[in-house]
Amino acid sequence: MFDLSLPKLLILAVLALIVFGPKELPKMAAQAGRALRELRRIADGAKADLRESLGPEFPDFDFDDLNPRRFVQKHLLSDLDRDNPDRTDASGRLPVTALLPGEQPPYDAEAT
Repeated sequence: MFDLSLPKLLILAVLALIVFGPKELPKMAAQAGRALRELRRIADGAKADLRESLGPEFPDFDFDDLNPRRFVQKHLLSDLDRDNPDRTDASGRLPVTALLPGEQPPYDAEAT
């Protein structure tokens, strides 16, 4: 999401040391850690409240399903896998093959 690599983290650490100084930096880091723990606690509480309010009708509710990509994979592509079981591999997924440079994807007259 943020794509923070080791060199970027080191640059951020040096900038924080320059801006806040060696005396204030540990206090700021502790404050940031407490804030992250509090945010995580609030998020976990919200998830628990949502599960409780959904009740027993949705025992298998998964918060990852709220991600649009996962929703499409679970609800739309699973139907395609059930329609063509011979096209799936051992894990139940459609096989993925990369196209070579300049290669055209196969044309499916029924799909267009």
